[in-house]
Amino acid sequence: MNPRVRFAPSPTGPLHIGGVRTALYNYLFAKKNNGTLLLRIEDTDQTRFVPGAEQYIIEAFQWLGITFDEGVGIGGEYGPYRQSERKALYKPYAEQLVNDGWAYYAFDTPEMLDAKRKEAESQKKTFQYDVNTRMQMCNSLTLSAEEVQERLGRGDAFVVRFKYPENTDIHVHDLIRGEVVINSGLLDDKVLYKSDGMPTYHLANIVDDHLMKITHVIRGEEWLPSAPLHVMLYKAFGWEAPQFAHLPLLLKPDGNGKLSKRDGDRLGFPVFPLQWKDPKSGDISSGYRESGYLPEAVINMLALLGWNPGNDQEIMSMETLIDCFSIDKISKSGAKFSLDKAKWFNHEYIQQKSGEELAPYMLPILEKNNVECNNSYLQNVIELVKDRLNFVNDFWDQAGYFFVAPDAYDPQAVKKRWKEGMGATLQEVMKIIESFEPFDQQKAHDAVMQYIADNELNMGQVLNSLRLAIVGAARGPELFTMINVIGVKEVRNRLDKAIKTIEG
Repeated sequence: MNPRVRFAPSPTGPLHIGGVRTALYNYLFAKKNNGTLLLRIEDTDQTRFVPGAEQYIIEAFQWLGITFDEGVGIGGEYGPYRQSERKALYKPYAEQLVNDGWAYYAFDTPEMLDAKRKEAESQKKTFQYDVNTRMQMCNSLTLSAEEVQERLGRGDAFVVRFKYPENTDIHVHDLIRGEVVINSGLLDDKVLYKSDGMPTYHLANIVDDHLMKITHVIRGEEWLPSAPLHVMLYKAFGWEAPQFAHLPLLLKPDGNGKLSKRDGDRLGFPVFPLQWKDPKSGDISSGYRESGYLPEAVINMLALLGWNPGNDQEIMSMETLIDCFSIDKISKSGAKFSLDKAKWFNHEYIQQKSGEELAPYMLPILEKNNVECNNSYLQNVIELVKDRLNFVNDFWDQAGYFFVAPDAYDPQAVKKRWKEGMGATLQEVMKIIESFEPFDQQKAHDAVMQYIADNELNMGQVLNSLRLAIVGAARGPELFTMINVIGVKEVRNRLDKAIKTIEG
């Protein structure tokens, strides 16, 4: 059958870009191989549920252009795709494992477990509920069948733990890392099911992947320690296991440790696709969208953090990424996040877009600054300044003077450029510019340059002083192009204002 893959986040807060990358690799793999990608929300742990997180996840993928074929908000024949709505499914599977000898009921109270931990600590050891300790605990392996039934009948709290076989090498074949082998004696008997009727991640994950016919599990490296348990669960149920691929970690810029949710604003860049406001604390964390990144740039940047096409190509559309993608080109080692590289990708994608394509990104910026203008004018301005933009949010700083006349002038530029008599000189230059009706950019340029030459004036001082009057600083695109866009009448008003302000 064609591949079926899933992205299965928990709604415990905003989606980390590491999770976005995992979803992206699943998406690329599915599209490359004519497969199916589904979105499953794993919300079995209701104590960690955060209101708004699920909608945030869906909105983030909509912005990024990662589409799902099945899942929450889409539907499909293997639903429901929200684990809390599948609660009734899991109990029979937990009971099957117990009946088949692959799991057992454990009635240990928190106090009992705490006592065992303290006892181990006193011996400078770490307590683990496993093949070596399970027979010392309060469970269905040590209690009589009658007592077990009595406890279950009266509603005693319990958990179902997986029962690893003794001294067994468990083999996990990973598509990225090859063969991974671990002995069962090193693993703890993980909790699979609780008496409140909710499964843990491990049981729900395996049951759902099986029922949803998942063929490949592509997930983060942090799940590699759980892979032996998952392999054994498939064996216990007698099901064919999917193929596993554990992705390398996203690292901090210095390479020291995993890039965490707390690193973003602390290090000066977003780690979430969209801005997130914590519903409890009210704290706001920045997002790529609100920071002025284009979704295509974020996708391209993330794709190359841990994977490469086997050549030096860096700018790659989603279509190109799909065409080039293969799991065997994913690195085993972690990938360092680079803010400079993220900026570079965004700058390149801004350059690729036309003024028409970028205009919708700039309109909210104009609205924020109480500016209204026609779309044609906005597009012309964008074309003039886009090579100066690293982020969409740089637009007002780089182009605000096209919409609002300056009310202050850079004092350093004034001191350097605006010499005595400059006001009178600029009045003459302005008369030359106004003489071309309708305005002819090239002829006006040539005439002004001739005037400067004939009067042996300092070209840099004259032209930069005129620029200063128009912009408020000695920056911006080519001077006469700027005059052409802003308009001769508006330039006259700005010049008069500058002369009055600077020389007044």
